[in-house]
Formats: sequence, C-alpha cells, structure tokens
Amino acid sequence: MENGISLYLGLGIPPDLSATSIVQAAKNQLHHLFITLPDYDCDLGDIKDELSVVLKTARENNMDIVANLTRKTMSQLALDDCSPTRFRMWGIKSLRFGEGFSPAEIAAFSQNRQGVRTVLNASTITPKILAALMELKANFAQIDALHNFYPRPGTGLSEDFLVSKNMLLHKVGIQVGAFVANGNREYGFFRAGHPTLENHRQETVSLSCRHLVALGVDKVFLGDIPPVREELQLVSQLSDQAVTLRAKWLTQVPQERELLQHVFTARQDAAQMVVRAKEGYELLQGNIPPDNTSIRPLGAITIDNEKNRPYMGEIQICRQPQCADAGINVAAQIDEAELNLIEYISPGRKFSFLFHE
Repeated sequence: MENGISLYLGLGIPPDLSATSIVQAAKNQLHHLFITLPDYDCDLGDIKDELSVVLKTARENNMDIVANLTRKTMSQLALDDCSPTRFRMWGIKSLRFGEGFSPAEIAAFSQNRQGVRTVLNASTITPKILAALMELKANFAQIDALHNFYPRPGTGLSEDFLVSKNMLLHKVGIQVGAFVANGNREYGFFRAGHPTLENHRQETVSLSCRHLVALGVDKVFLGDIPPVREELQLVSQLSDQAVTLRAKWLTQVPQERELLQHVFTARQDAAQMVVRAKEGYELLQGNIPPDNTSIRPLGAITIDNEKNRPYMGEIQICRQPQCADAGINVAAQIDEAELNLIEYISPGRKFSFLFHE
C-alpha cells in the first residue's frame, strides 16, 4: 500500500517540525505526502517560505507529493493555470482537484505527458462526473481519488457513504485514499483530528487503518501532525491483502498458535453462524488435543481438535454465540472493539490476526 502523512500549510506548523515529520516518515518507508495548498486566509510570504522547506525536504527524502488545489489556492499563489510542468518542477507528482474545476479541465490535465497524476475528490464524486470524464477521454490510467478529511467534529463521513463512493470509483479502476486521525492534534483547524470517517475521530490509529482497508480503501494517510514513531510504523506495515483483527490468546498449545499465524481465505460457501477458513487442514502439522473446549461467544476463534478428526484443524470465527463442543477448542477471542470487522470477511476474502496475551 502507498500510505503516507499529511501537512497543512499556513496553520502555524513550524517549518522544522514539518521537515522532521517528512524525514521520520521516509525512515519508516512512507514515501507519500499530502499537502494542502492554502485556500484559507494566511500570510502569503510565510506560505511560500513554508512551501519551499516542505518541497525541498520532500525531494531530498524521495517523497511523492499529493497537493490539494482549489480555485482560491490558484488566486493565493498567483497561478494563471494548472500547468503540469510547473507542478512537476516543484516536485508535486499528484494534483488533487477541489471544488470549482470542470470535468473538461480535469480530463485535460489527466492527459498530461509530464507524469503528474490527477486526483479526484472521492467524497464528492458522482456517476455524472465520471461519465463526463469518460466522454472527454480522460486518461483513467493516470487518475486516483482521495476522500476529504473532516476537522470539524460531527462532519465526518458515514461508513455506508464512504463504501458507496469507493465502489463507484473501483468500478472504473480508480484507487481510493482516505485519512485517519492520529494522537497529536496540536496543529489543525479545530484540533479535533483530521479523519475521513466520523467514527474514527476518537478511535485508535491501528483500528482506524484496518477498518479503512476492510472498507476497500487502497491508500491511508495519517491526518495529524506530528505523527509519532509507533503511528508511522503501523501505517507503513499496513496491508490491503487481508482483513486483520486483533485478538487475545486463550491457548498455550504450540500447534494452535503456529497454525493461527497464517493468512486465511474465507470459504465461498458462507456459513450463517461462523466464518470458515478454506485453509487449516493442509496447514496443520500433527494432532490438536482437546483444550479449552468452552462456550464460544461472538468473536471466538476456534480450531477443531482430534475428537472431530474429519474436521481437525478447521479454523472458524464465531459470528454468533454457540454452546461448548468437546471437539472444538477456543484458541483466541477477538477484541470487543474489533468485532465489527468480522462482517467484512466476505466469501473469498483474506483474513488474519494480530495476537496479544
């Protein structure tokens, strides 16, 4: 995944802090930087100095910059047109078009030969806009999309709305990015975080990121400055190959612990009461003795033991509470805050676990 960090020019972030954040992100293998070119009132002289520091540091650390552009931004920076050559010279490799740009302007920019990618506003995209871009022969191979961030409490998107926009864009082959709020919120518009989803405003970075992946987001940006090392590491290690759930170990049996470290695939014939892993039997080495054959609550991760020999090694996640079974070991329990992620493990989708004691 091509994940990254964010910087908001003109909000009083010290230039040395911006530079340090870029350097630390690069050290953690994050090479994408979202910046806002200001369309709000600020000192233009300070902005140009700040922009110079950000662009120089980003270039020195091989960061790909996604810059947000609006009509007011162009006025603030005295830009006559959206010249891809100019933005390329600045080191900006993707330009996100905000409100006020017509499909014709966006389509024309997408056909540039300087390699500057076009980024649509994923939160406001409509079928009508996409149809217009198709008719205007926009270069969809050079188009991405990125949702808005929402600094004002109560204004973030709902999950259903985000999924509907993601599906619309994925149908035409466009990858979608979104933002998560992180811990440090000293700088920003309301200092209440910069998430895309409202439900993520007070959520942990880890769960927010994994939730976005489960919802079909292809790129994740940390929305707040400065990010700490643990947040940078979490985002750099994020994978879109599986729905990943945190769970607590309830077993000490080595065979069970080893077996559950794999990435699994949900069976196509989806069961009503459990998620069944397609793998399990072939991954199993040796026998699974009976162990912790207790009741199975919602979110229980189970492994069939030797008493269920035809099914020994089958791995399941309980969608509903179930009674105890002498042939089924309860090996782990998904954390309560993560139970909602189970519903995203659809037939054929990969899933895995992050275990803790």
